[in-house]
Amino acid sequence: MSFWDVVWFIFIAYVFVAYLVLLFSIVTDLFRDPDAGGLAKAAWMAGLIFLPFLTALMYVITRGKGMASRAQERAVAQRAQQDAYIRDVAGASAKTSAADQITQARALFDAGAISQSEYEALKSKALV
Repeated sequence: MSFWDVVWFIFIAYVFVAYLVLLFSIVTDLFRDPDAGGLAKAAWMAGLIFLPFLTALMYVITRGKGMASRAQERAVAQRAQQDAYIRDVAGASAKTSAADQITQARALFDAGAISQSEYEALKSKALV
């Protein structure tokens, strides 16, 4: 096997993997698009099965701009859900203010549940 055979194999492998990625993104975009009807989805899928290269090229040309905007909308929605979840989880521990935390620590100290050094540690942690 010569050097150029190896280079050609690497190039063909790269093109094949890129084509597979394109096919998977087309199929996921097609089935996630609420505007496309069932008959249109079936026609695109039949085209991808029987004439895959031509159909993929036609899909990217005709629906590529919408494909990108739908992917961007999904990414923005997913990011908003993730941010809301993080705020919800982080907000559960941050709902009490520093004064409330010191008051709770003082109540524990007065009840004898914690020592003076533990009270000071909680107080300094709340003020940070």
